[in-house]
Amino acid sequence: MISRFAPILLACSMLTATPALAQSAAPTAEDIAALRAQIQALQAQVDKLQAAQAKQAAQAASAPVPVPPLKKEAPARFANTSISGKAFLNVSTISQSHTDLAGNKTKDIQEGTQTELKRFYIGIDHKFNDMFSANVTTDFRYNSNGTSKDVLVYLKKAYLQAKFAPELWVRVGEADLPWVPFEEGLYGYRFVENVLIDRTKFGTSADWGVHVGGTFGKNLVSYQLSAINGAGYKNLSRSTNTVDLEGRVSATPVKNVTLAVGGYSGKLGKSNEAVNVHHRATRWNALAAYTDKRVRAGVEYFWAKNWNNITTAAEPNPAPNTPDDKTSGWSGFGSFAFTPEISVFGRYDRLKPSKDLNPALKDNYFNVGLNYKPIAPIDLALVYKRDKVRNGTLSTSNGTIGGADHGTYDEVGLFGQLVF
Repeated sequence: MISRFAPILLACSMLTATPALAQSAAPTAEDIAALRAQIQALQAQVDKLQAAQAKQAAQAASAPVPVPPLKKEAPARFANTSISGKAFLNVSTISQSHTDLAGNKTKDIQEGTQTELKRFYIGIDHKFNDMFSANVTTDFRYNSNGTSKDVLVYLKKAYLQAKFAPELWVRVGEADLPWVPFEEGLYGYRFVENVLIDRTKFGTSADWGVHVGGTFGKNLVSYQLSAINGAGYKNLSRSTNTVDLEGRVSATPVKNVTLAVGGYSGKLGKSNEAVNVHHRATRWNALAAYTDKRVRAGVEYFWAKNWNNITTAAEPNPAPNTPDDKTSGWSGFGSFAFTPEISVFGRYDRLKPSKDLNPALKDNYFNVGLNYKPIAPIDLALVYKRDKVRNGTLSTSNGTIGGADHGTYDEVGLFGQLVF
């Protein structure tokens, strides 16, 4: 603010700065009157400036002060909750047929071009504290490829977990089984096709029960053991009076290399008072894989006994024994990423589903593809699949394939995955 004495100081400086006034005699009354008039004019200008400043200050004081928006925070009960999703979809053309022993070829129901959403998982994870957490994951539509018209939502996972240490966690409810999800993580192309035992229905990915697992030595060794109902995640009914067991132990002896063995023993949810169970289903798995940012390569072998013939219908005089049956198969997969966005992949499965009861039955499957990842959550792959079953039929994730002589399944199209 300009001082009230500024006009007087200014006038004095004018007097001292003017040589004529400094050298003249004492000022007359007229000189004093003129100087007084100049001082009054300057004072009027100062008063005007002070009024303008006061007005500006008043306007600034009366103007509303902007208030920053309040930060929206999730309610405490949702602070440790996360939601995730995963979808498998494709637009593809299928050609399927079977040939009888006379060489007559017949087209099967799966023909033509369609758009499918084979899987859509929505997962909700909640962490109560450092020990307890829970997960609920829904699954959309099981049957596809034209074999069913249902559009349904199911539970894929629903469990409570207690994590006591990295070496020990316990899950109670419907949760991932030890083998299939583990192999899917190494394979990397589940959105194109199920892994070998899941594709051919000699295993599944989740079930109801008690699951125990953990890791040692900074993930050098991991394990999981599940005591389950045995009927799979689609069946919660009390259809069995026994408990099945599935387990896996895996190790990473050197960087990027994984070795694993696993096994299964049980009655697949079919043991009860109304059914005669003559066998116990068993399965052994072994896998070796190498994975890094550019390369994925692996081979799996499995052997099973009495997987599809553990029961016979209750009769007055049931046979005292039913013959054993064994299954063996192997799968090799590989992929190479030219860039972070573009990769090629392929896989080959070979299976003998019934080595004792129908040793001529064989299944040969392969797929090849080119994958494009425009952003991290999205995969788009051009894929060709072919499955050929000789001397009988085989139930697979792509429907029942085969014929009296042989049957073929060919599919080509665009397969995609969305993860969020």
